[in-house]
Amino acid sequence: MAQTLTILGIESSCDDTAAAVVRHVDGQPPEILSNEVFGQTDLHADFGGVVPEIAARAHAEKLDVMVEAALTTSGLTLADMDAIAVTAGPGLIGGVMSGVMCAKGLAAGSGKPLIGVNHLAGHALTPRLTDQLEFPYLMLLVSGGHCQFLIAHSATKFQRLGGTIDDAPGEAFDKIAKLIGLPQPGGPSIEQAAKTGDPKSHKLPRPLLDREGCDMSFSGLKTAALRARDALVAEQGGLHPQDQANLSASFQAAVTDVLTEKTRRALLQYLELEPKAPAIAVAGGVAANQTIRASLSGLADQHSVRFTAPPLKLCTDNAAMIAWAGLERFRLGLIDDLTLTARPRWPLDAAAPAMLGSGKKGAKA
Repeated sequence: MAQTLTILGIESSCDDTAAAVVRHVDGQPPEILSNEVFGQTDLHADFGGVVPEIAARAHAEKLDVMVEAALTTSGLTLADMDAIAVTAGPGLIGGVMSGVMCAKGLAAGSGKPLIGVNHLAGHALTPRLTDQLEFPYLMLLVSGGHCQFLIAHSATKFQRLGGTIDDAPGEAFDKIAKLIGLPQPGGPSIEQAAKTGDPKSHKLPRPLLDREGCDMSFSGLKTAALRARDALVAEQGGLHPQDQANLSASFQAAVTDVLTEKTRRALLQYLELEPKAPAIAVAGGVAANQTIRASLSGLADQHSVRFTAPPLKLCTDNAAMIAWAGLERFRLGLIDDLTLTARPRWPLDAAAPAMLGSGKKGAKA
């Protein structure tokens, strides 16, 4: 008989409190039976970014509510679960701890196995949940806190080809949106404003394109956009709506060009493996940007490689991806116990040198 696994997933690594139930029957596509998310955008709106302490408290208040909602929507109970998967890092430590403690309590009370999941693995394995991609495939993980190229060899083996050496694109989108007076979260705001802007209105740099390899940098691009804004303010005393649109379009175009060119280089390295079913996938919050998606899809077409991107609701942080990553680990017999700890830093490719420095708690990425 085909094995059926049903996993409860919990995610609380940043500012989304989420719980989901995912079921998989061998030989069939996975099913997302529920995927509940409570966003904290309103809680952080007055601060121009996520406040860790506020986020942690909100997670502690909403985790049980989200778990109950996920179980109710799925029509199942905790007794029907085969295991409980939870994000154990990386992320804002207060939020991660809230999720891990909630999962530990559920596991202890129900007697169900506990599975700690790397948040990045959740994103990286999403194409297997949504499109059943076969290993190995190339993954561009691009979000508010991370940006890296990975070859996914298995559910537990990821080879990093490169990544950002400073800001992540999502973080840069948020900061530029704040600088030019657009609401948070910055990614959707800039994408919307860019629709009526001229991407050639400001000559912004494309950092590190003059260097070999797949590493990226967005700090200098952010500074250049700031200077362009300051020049407009000095010249005319402020920003007009069209200025916001033009700056948004120019910034989005620069990020798109960098990501596309660096993806091309990563793709060439990946194709050297001669995969049977070559594919490139993109995941993470910035993967929701339609301009970036279209550019990467065009690149894949040029190289006759399959391109996949998750539905928009699975680009941003969610618990369905954590449940699926937990399910993949459960199948491999990788189960944790109640000594599972929350980790603010947890690189997917531990063998690769640290890109953003390291400290007592280990490599950041």
